[in-house]
This record gives sequence, C-alpha cells and structure tokens, in this order.
Amino acid sequence: MLLIMFNKNYITGKFAGFFSITGNFILFIIKLWAGIISGSVALIADAWHTIADSISSVILLVGLYVSSKPPDKDHPYGHGRAEIITTFFIGILLVLVALNFMHDSVTNIINKVPVEFGTFAIVATSISLVGKEIMARVSFTASKNENNRSTEADGWHHRSDAFTSGIILIGILLEKYLWWIDGALGIFVSATILILAYRIIKDSINTMLGEKPNEELIAMIKKLSNETYHEDLYLHHFHMHRYGNHTELTFHIKLPGDFNIKQANSITDELRYKIKNELDIFATIYIDAYNKNNAN
Repeated sequence: MLLIMFNKNYITGKFAGFFSITGNFILFIIKLWAGIISGSVALIADAWHTIADSISSVILLVGLYVSSKPPDKDHPYGHGRAEIITTFFIGILLVLVALNFMHDSVTNIINKVPVEFGTFAIVATSISLVGKEIMARVSFTASKNENNRSTEADGWHHRSDAFTSGIILIGILLEKYLWWIDGALGIFVSATILILAYRIIKDSINTMLGEKPNEELIAMIKKLSNETYHEDLYLHHFHMHRYGNHTELTFHIKLPGDFNIKQANSITDELRYKIKNELDIFATIYIDAYNKNNAN
C-alpha cells in the first residue's frame, strides 16, 4: 500500500476507488461520532455527505469495469461511454448532497440551534480535511495515468469535500462569536458544490451528445494535414465523439476533382495514420471534390 502511494505509476482508477471507499467509511464514523457528541447538525450532515461519497466510488468502480470491456458486436466502439454515464451520475449525486446540506444549514439558522463544539469536533474535522485532500490527489493521479474523466470527477468531489471540511472547521472556531456562522458557511459550501456538480453534469452531457473539437486540436490536425499534402486541404465540418479512452473524429477535406481514387485514398490514409499515431484519435475523412480554379 505504501509503495503504491509513493509510486504514482501504480495508482489506477480501481485503486483510487477502493481507497476512497475505505477512507470515506472511516471518516464517516469519525464525523458522525463527533456530530452526535457535539449536537452539530452540520457535522452529522457532513458525515452522511461522506458516506454518500462511498456510494459515488462504488458507481465509479462499476463504470470503470464496464468501460474496460472490449468492443463487441452490439458495441463496436467499446463500452467507454459507461465512464461518461458514471460521471453524470456522480454529478447528480453531488446535487442531492448539496441540497440536503443546504436544507440542514437553513434549518439551523431558522431554529437558532445552539451548538457546543469540543476538541474532538476540531480534530475530526481536521482529519477529514487532510484525508479528503489525500483522496483527491490519489484520484487525480489515477486520472492522469489512465486518462479517465470519471476518476477526475471523483477527485474534484473529494477536493470539494476537503474544502467543505475547511469551512466547517472555520465555523467551529468562530461559533462562540457568531452563533449563525455554522449555518451561513454551510449554505456557502452547498452553493460551491452545486456549481461543481453543474460543471460535471454539463461536461458529461456535452460528451454524450457529441462535441466540436477545441481550436487547439483543430490546429494540430491542420498541422498534420499540411505535413501530409503540399496544398491546403480545406479541413471543415469537424465532429467528435468520445467513448471513454476511445475517440472518433469525422471531418471533410477538399481535393481536386480530377484526382483518381488511388490518389485520394493515399492522402486520407496517411492523414488518418498520423492522427491516430500522434493524437490517438480514430478519424473518418470525407472527401469533397473541387475545381482548382475555384477552391471554395
């Protein structure tokens, strides 16, 4: 375990998932205990927030298992979009947790519930802050190692939890001076989580619907095009579809109308090979014929 933690190359999405499940369960027990002792609704809610993360990690592991399955007759592009669907559900889970946290915070303010935090509440929240940041870094490392977006989403989830713990810790330290600070900070944290959830959900939906490549990727493809053929191929109509680690790209090029099929195939084959070899993208290239005297 220690070897894996210190050698980033060993950290995979599955390892990050199991690490998160174990860590979240431990943090759930610690924070729930601290919340019951202090009578803090915020700490109890945050404890359930943490156990919800374990559910998120289980969903992540299921998504990783399904997305790793090879292509078959019914799924010629593989099962990579299971990872994207997983990311979407993690975003939905974040929304539900944030709304529940906000409800508890508002209730605390309205009812003016007194809270007496002790040393154990400070220690528990500090442990949560450090533990969640460690989980976030493990998930981010796994995401970089495997280019896995759902693992990255889980990492941001952990980091938002670490931020939540930091805000709660501040509230604990200021509670004796401002009775409402715990509830007010709880609302602020909930809004932060909702913004994060919105970004995750929006990104996963865009991927499922299909998206246009960014300008940087288009520029790289045009560079490869210029290396392939000495004249402008007038690249246009870009469409990209991502299936986890498998990416399909379609676009059109223009070639002189008097080119024969062999000449056209030679250019498209070389360009597709370069795109796959240098960008790890499977390209489908459509050819539009044009008159050399009127390229447009």
